[in-house]
Amino acid sequence: MTIRGFFARHRVTAGVLTPAALGVALLVALTWALWSAPPRTIDTELTASTADCHDMVTLSIAGRGDTPRPGTTKMLVDANGKELPAASADDYVSTWIDQASSAPLKAVGPGSYAAMYISYPADMSSYEDSVNTGVANAESVIRAIRTSCPDTKFAIVGYSEGADVARRVAMNVGHQEADADGKYGLVDPADVVGVVILADAGRADGQGPFPGAKNPFTNPDGFDLKYQNGKNPIPGQGALPDTGGSDFGALAGRVASFCSDGDLTCAAPQNISLLQLVVNVGRQLNIDALEREQLTLATGMDVATVLSRIALNAFAEINSQPDWMKSDQTFLDVLLQVSDPSYTGPTTTPTTTPTTTPTTEPGTSPVSGEADSISTDKMSPLAYLPQKLFKEIIGLIVTNQNTIPVIMSDPYQLTLARDVGHHFDYWRDADPATGKPLTSADYAAAWLTYLAKQAQNGQKVDPKAKLSSAELSAALSEVTSSSDAPSPASSSAQAASAAPSADPTSQPATDAAAGTVPPTDVAASTPEAPAAATTPEDAVTTTDAPVAPETTSPQADSSTATARATTTAVPTTTVAPTPSR
Repeated sequence: MTIRGFFARHRVTAGVLTPAALGVALLVALTWALWSAPPRTIDTELTASTADCHDMVTLSIAGRGDTPRPGTTKMLVDANGKELPAASADDYVSTWIDQASSAPLKAVGPGSYAAMYISYPADMSSYEDSVNTGVANAESVIRAIRTSCPDTKFAIVGYSEGADVARRVAMNVGHQEADADGKYGLVDPADVVGVVILADAGRADGQGPFPGAKNPFTNPDGFDLKYQNGKNPIPGQGALPDTGGSDFGALAGRVASFCSDGDLTCAAPQNISLLQLVVNVGRQLNIDALEREQLTLATGMDVATVLSRIALNAFAEINSQPDWMKSDQTFLDVLLQVSDPSYTGPTTTPTTTPTTTPTTEPGTSPVSGEADSISTDKMSPLAYLPQKLFKEIIGLIVTNQNTIPVIMSDPYQLTLARDVGHHFDYWRDADPATGKPLTSADYAAAWLTYLAKQAQNGQKVDPKAKLSSAELSAALSEVTSSSDAPSPASSSAQAASAAPSADPTSQPATDAAAGTVPPTDVAASTPEAPAAATTPEDAVTTTDAPVAPETTSPQADSSTATARATTTAVPTTTVAPTPSR
C-alpha cells in the first residue's frame, strides 16, 4: 500500500493528526512569530567598512523576517573588502529596535558611533539553526571589527527572535576565559559596555531587569537613572529556560533584560511542562512550512521524524539508567530532557548483566523450564512499577498546574492580540504614576546614548559612578527632545494597528520585529492615523531612494536624514513568502 493510499484509507486518523500538528505549530509560533517585513534598504554612496573605526558600535539583532539580506542591502565589509553578515544603519533600518540603537547618533560627534544590523536567517524553518547562525554571524562581526579597531567598544541590542541571539552572544562573551597572555578569543568582556534584550526568552524565573547589577530592579551599574520604582519582579520565566539564566558572567551589571507581564516569550508561568514539551518539539520543526502549507505529506513526515527521534532518545536515556524504575524521574521529565535541541545522548552507558550458561552434570538434563525463567535482577524492577505509576500521575498533575489556565487564557490573544498583545509593550509601557517614567525602549535609548558619550570621551565604564544632574538631563533630552511622547491611550491605539489579527487561522504567525511601527517610533513616510482608521489592506511601501519624511524621527540625525529613509510596513492578512535564507 502506498503512503498516499494509506492516508486515503485512514481519513479519521488524518483528521485527528491535522489539528494536533497545527496546535503544535500555533503554540510554538506564538512566542516568536509576528509579521515578516520586506527588507527596507537605502542606497548610500559608500559601503560601510570595518576599516572605519568608531568609539562605539552597537550590534542590532531584530526579529523574524527583519534582517538585512545580501543582494538587497549593502553589507558591511572588512579591511580586505570581504562581505560580512551585517549592514550599517545607513543601509538597513528596523523600525522596532532602531529607536534604541540609533539614539546615540545625534548625541556624539560624527563618526564616533555606528549601529550595525546583524544578518541571519531570522526565520522558523528551523528555529535553532536560525538562532545559532545569528550567534555565529554576530560573533564574526565582533571579531572583524575588533581586528580592525581594537579600541572600539560594543553594545548589543536584540528583540524577539533576535533577543535570543543577543542573549546567547552576551553569555558567550561573559563566560570567556583569557589565555596565558590575557587575550580573549572573541572580545575582552570589558569592551562590551551594554546589552539590551527586549522579550528575553531565556529569562530566569523572577529575574529583575538588570541581572547581576547592584540594583537589579532599578538600574544597570554605572547609570544612575531608575527604570522603575520597587523590587517586584515580573512573574514567570522565559519560554526557553534551557538557553538562559541570570548568570552573564563578566557582563553582570551591564545587561538590561526587559520583559512585559503577560508576554509569554519571557513571562511564561512555571508548571506548564506539557506546553514546554510542545515548544521544544516546535524548535525542531519547520514552522514556516507548517504555517504556509498546513499538514501535508511532507510536513507530516517532518513532524513524525522529530517525534520519532524524541521517542527513541527517551527510551535510550531510560535504558542507560539501570535503576530508573527506582528513581523519582518521570517519563515526562525524560521527554523534556531529550526534546531539548541541545540534547546529545545518554550521559551514562547501559549496564548489562553478564549471562551465564547453567552447567549440568554429565548424563543429566536441565530442569524443565529453567532455560526460559526470568532472572531475579530482571524481575526486581517490576516491583517498583506501582510506585512508579503513582509518581508519573502525581508528576503530571503537579508539573502542569498552570497548563490549563494558560490555554484557557488564549495565549495567542494574550501575547499578540490588538490592544492587549504584551509582546508590543516595550514601546508603550511607561507609567509615571507608578514610578516608571520611560518606556523600556526609551530607557534603552537613554542608556546607550550615555555609554556612547563615555566611549567618545575615552572613559571606562565605572560601575560605582553616579550621573550628575546635568549628565542625566542631557541623556534624557537627547532621547526625548525631538519626539512627542504619546499618551498611554494613543500608544494602545497604535499598538492595535501593529498587532496581528485575533484570528490565528487567517493571520500568519510572524515575528514582532517586522513591518509595523512601534508606538513611540514616529519615523514614518505615511502619516499616523488612529487605529480605528487603519485598515489591514494598507499597502506595504518600499523605497530605494531617499524620501522626505513627514514626521521627524527622534532617532534621525539631521545630517543623515536624506540618507536614511524608512517606510512603514503595515501588515496584511495574506501570508508573505518565506524569506530566502
